[in-house]
Amino acid sequence: MRKIKDNSLWGILVLLLIGLIGSIIFEKHYANRVYPAVTMSGVSFGGKKPQEVEAFWLAQNTPFTRMEFEFRFGGEIATISGTQLDIGYDATLSAKQAFLVGRSGYIGSDLYAKFLKRDVSLTPFFRWKTQLLDDLLKRLAQRIDVPMQNALFRYQDGKVSAFKASHDGRRVNMFETKKRFATALLAADDASINFIQITLPVDTIKPAIATDQVNTLGIKELIGRGYSQFHGSIPGRIHNVAFSASRFNGVLIKPGETFSFNDTVGDISAATGYQQAYIIKEGHTVLGDGGGVCQVSSTLFRAAMNAGLPILARTAHDYRVHYYEEGGFKPGLDATVFGPSVDLKIKNNTSGYILIQTKTDTDNMNLTFELYGTTDGRVAQILNHQVWGLTPPPPDLYQDDPTLPKGTVKQVDFAAWGTKASFQYKVTRGNEILEDTSFSSDFRPWQAVYLRGI
Repeated sequence: MRKIKDNSLWGILVLLLIGLIGSIIFEKHYANRVYPAVTMSGVSFGGKKPQEVEAFWLAQNTPFTRMEFEFRFGGEIATISGTQLDIGYDATLSAKQAFLVGRSGYIGSDLYAKFLKRDVSLTPFFRWKTQLLDDLLKRLAQRIDVPMQNALFRYQDGKVSAFKASHDGRRVNMFETKKRFATALLAADDASINFIQITLPVDTIKPAIATDQVNTLGIKELIGRGYSQFHGSIPGRIHNVAFSASRFNGVLIKPGETFSFNDTVGDISAATGYQQAYIIKEGHTVLGDGGGVCQVSSTLFRAAMNAGLPILARTAHDYRVHYYEEGGFKPGLDATVFGPSVDLKIKNNTSGYILIQTKTDTDNMNLTFELYGTTDGRVAQILNHQVWGLTPPPPDLYQDDPTLPKGTVKQVDFAAWGTKASFQYKVTRGNEILEDTSFSSDFRPWQAVYLRGI
C-alpha cells in the first residue's frame, strides 16, 4: 500500500514538473507575443508581436487617408479629408490591448485567458479628430441655420405701425449629422471608395405665434413682391425714393377697395419733405421737387402684378429710364405718376385685407415692396414680353446752369434708345381666368443731357 502511494506521489510530481516546464516554454515563446486566443474584429493575432499587430492596423488606415467627405445642404457645402481628420484605428492602442490579454496581474483571470478561454474577442479603437469635425459643422451650420420668427402686428392711427410675418426657422441636427458620418465610415474602409457625400439633416422650427394668429384681417402670408434698383441716383433722388416709399409702409387695402397711388402718397413738394432732384419738364432736365417718386410707383406696379391683382390704371414713361431696367428687367415694367391726372390704381379683389410693406436699402440702392394677405391659389404670369422698333437717341444736349462753377460739366441724364414694348398680363386660378390684359409702352428716343457751368 505504501509503495502505491509513493508511486502516485511521484506521478503527480512528474506531471507538475512537466506542466511547469511546459509553462516555462509557453511563456518563453509568448514573452513578446500575443497569447493564442486573442482576436480583433474576427482576425486572430495569437502569436503575433505587438509591432506586427500595430503594422496590421496601420495598413488598415491607408484607405482613410485617400477619403474626402462632403457635407451638403442645398448650395452650402463643406469638405474635409480623412487625413485632416486623422481617421483610422489607433494602431498603438490596439496592439497594446491585444498584448495585455493574460497579463493583467490577476493569476486566475490570466490563466483562464491564456489556457482555458478559446476566444478573447477585442474591438480595435477607432478614432478621428472630433473637435475638428465639430468646428467644421458649426461653421457650416452658421450659414444654414435660420432663426424662427414669431409674428408681430400692431395697428395704430389707421396704419400697421409694426409688422413681422412669422416664418419657420431651421437648424442643422448635429447629433444626426455625426451619426450619419459614423455610419458612412463603416463603408469608408473599402479601398474603392474615395468620396462620401453626407446630406445634412435639417430640422424645421415652427414659430410659436403665426401671422394669422395676431390679426383678424386675413393677413396670413406674402402674396406679392416687387423689386427695383436705383444705382447712380443723386442724394436728393435717394431721399425722395426712401421718403416716398415710407408713406406706403403699413398701409392696408380693404377687400374690394381700389387703391390709388396718388391719394396715398399725398402732396409731393418741399413743404411735405421732398427734396429737389432732376426731372423732365417741358423737354428739359431741371431740378424739381420729388424726383424719384416714379421709382416707388414702378416697384409697386411690379408687386401688384406679382400678386395677381387687377391694374386699373397705369401709364408708361415717355422715355426709357435706366433705373427701371437695372437688375435684368425688360423695358415696359414701369409706371409713372403725376398728380392728379396720372395715377397708378390697383384693386384688391381678394377676400382679405392686403398689407403693404416697403424696404429701402440705400447702401445697395434697391427698393422692395411686399404685399401680405391671403393666398387664394391665383397664379400671375407675364407672357409674350416683346421689345421692338429700336430708335437711336438724338445727339447729346448741353444746357447752361448758373448754379454750377464755371467750366464744370455734369451729366444729369443718359441717352436712351427709343423702343416699343408690350406684354400680356394673365392671372388664373385653376381653370378660371381672373385677368387677361396687355400693357404697352411707346418710349421715344432720349438724349444724354449735360449741365454746364457758366
